[in-house]
Amino acid sequence: MDDETELRKLRWRCRRGMRELDQLLERWLDRQWRQSPTAERAVFLRLLDSEDDRLWRWFLGHETPDDVEIATLIERIRALPA
Repeated sequence: MDDETELRKLRWRCRRGMRELDQLLERWLDRQWRQSPTAERAVFLRLLDSEDDRLWRWFLGHETPDDVEIATLIERIRALPA
């Protein structure tokens, strides 16, 4: 699969039905995916497997994921400028 096809599929997976959540995930995808190491990409894919309500609570800071790698990535995503 070429990079553009993979990005289109990932962009679709970033659509969560909540504009704010969509924007956070897509911002990271657009700005960080291409230069991210394979391990970080794998963490992002695991993040996308999470349920929407759980993602929203994590991004709002109401809960912290048990997975330290996901928690770290969420902080990095939240820190990206709008």
